[in-house]
Amino acid sequence: AERILIDSINKIFVRYERQPFFLPKIFIRVRNPKQITYLTKAFGQSIKMITGYIIPKFTITNANEYIQAIIKGNESTKKPLYMMPIYENSSIVDLQKRIDILYRLKDILSKVEEHVLNIRVGGNDLCHMFGFRRHSDESIHKIKPISNIFSDIVTVYGMDYVISGPVWEYYSGYHWEEGLIQEIYDDKLCGFIGKTVIHPNQIPVVNEAYKVCENDFHDAKSILEWNQHSNTFVSSNLAKERMNEYKTHSHWAQQTLYLAEAFGIKH
Repeated sequence: AERILIDSINKIFVRYERQPFFLPKIFIRVRNPKQITYLTKAFGQSIKMITGYIIPKFTITNANEYIQAIIKGNESTKKPLYMMPIYENSSIVDLQKRIDILYRLKDILSKVEEHVLNIRVGGNDLCHMFGFRRHSDESIHKIKPISNIFSDIVTVYGMDYVISGPVWEYYSGYHWEEGLIQEIYDDKLCGFIGKTVIHPNQIPVVNEAYKVCENDFHDAKSILEWNQHSNTFVSSNLAKERMNEYKTHSHWAQQTLYLAEAFGIKH
């Protein structure tokens, strides 16, 4: 499998060097830290095609090794290599130890904070430990033991990192699209941004769900364009539906404009 991967990336690199074309960001899901070191070296110049590595079951026992592999990988290449750790290990299920583990992992992750493009959560792996499985018309956020874990992850990491929502395993059949839209709605309220897709059918649904509505876009712009020297920092929005307050909503506004730039505006 490694040989096929290396050969495929090399072929893409040769074609791209000859005639550039659109290429999505490529991340490689590895099995262990040594694989990062091996692949980074084996790719040679083709490493230019790789955006980074996905780190499964990121936890206390392997975090330092993965961090060192990412640091060394960045030292040996002329381009940044990013990482996407997945929080899905059984260690964060234990309520007595969870908060300590999450903060310890955050301290370790801070060594490469600028290279952490996204933190992912492994919803299905966490559900597996309890024997849970949601149906196509059910949101994972209704499963309280799992949603409590998500809440703790967002509380610890949400102000410093982008955290994406768990995989939705349905791509066809009864209510799959409506169920996905509902779960994305719940994802947003939990503090997640983005969602891992596992089938092409899911891509347009996720992209559409993350578009920013016009009211939010206009409110966000008006909040960030507020006259800082004004005596009033509270005002009704353009639609005369709600109050905007600079000090309260400026972070939301900035995030909203980032989302609009990435996903577009829903008209």
